[in-house]
Amino acid sequence: MSVDRTIAPPQKPLVIADRLCKTFGGGRSLFGSAAPALKAVDNVSFEIFPGETLGLVGESGSGKSTTGRVLLQLEEPTSGDIIFKGQNLTGLSKSLLKPHRRDMQIIFQDPYSSLNPRMTVGEFVAEPLIVHGAVTNKSERNDRVAALFRKVGLDPSFMTRYPHEFSGGQRQRVCIARGIALDPAFIVADEPITALDVSIQAQIVNLFQDLQDELGLTYLFIAHDLSMIRYLCHRVAVMLRGRIVEIGPCEAIFENPQHPYTRALLSAIPVPDPKIERNRRPIAFDVNANPIPEAATLRTVGEGHLALLY
Repeated sequence: MSVDRTIAPPQKPLVIADRLCKTFGGGRSLFGSAAPALKAVDNVSFEIFPGETLGLVGESGSGKSTTGRVLLQLEEPTSGDIIFKGQNLTGLSKSLLKPHRRDMQIIFQDPYSSLNPRMTVGEFVAEPLIVHGAVTNKSERNDRVAALFRKVGLDPSFMTRYPHEFSGGQRQRVCIARGIALDPAFIVADEPITALDVSIQAQIVNLFQDLQDELGLTYLFIAHDLSMIRYLCHRVAVMLRGRIVEIGPCEAIFENPQHPYTRALLSAIPVPDPKIERNRRPIAFDVNANPIPEAATLRTVGEGHLALLY
């Protein structure tokens, strides 16, 4: 069952990214020469509304994961503002930012790297509850963790096991349980299905959708798999070299793409018919031959649909 995209979003966004930039490098190398600066996120702006899933797509190195990390202040933005629930989080100290961290969580791509091999998965899920003082005693903590395990489709008896005893899909369910432990409003899902078997990916995507329906979660869903993006997301933003080149309602992006890079990405989606797939030719797009002008801006091309045309 696909996502209902007919409901208009609320007027007030939950998350606002306003002209975000993140630059790495620059300055001087160890040998005294000038080190090149890499602008991973370049003047990115978008809004995410409560209960919505915004898909963020683009090739590797386009700045998707960095954008997600900057939104959660895991990386400090070079410039720009992050507004969450009406408050500007940019520049807040760690102590002032800590209460907001309860409401903003991330689920990483590789569940095994996310888990601590020296902790049981029950201890791993319970850690944020302890850090933020959400439980007062061990009994309450164990009850909360057991309930979280059941919510993500795991048997609470698994709480005493270690990460190496689980499959990839089970590990990602453990990471999702930790991500929702503090009842957050916003979750960045950073390619959470890429490292999983194809047979498991649909189960995890369905779990994300079920949790959104049950808990009212808001997602920034970063992925390469455009078919999953179409299934799960309400809106889609396409990134290229740190810039958003197109953003709009999911169906508008898939049915009426405006930027040539978006059209190239969509043309590469496999078709589950060998006869069609054999004769199909993806659209070529040479990134180096199509540099984005610095002054280029997003233009309205449809209702809620913007594209970087130049």
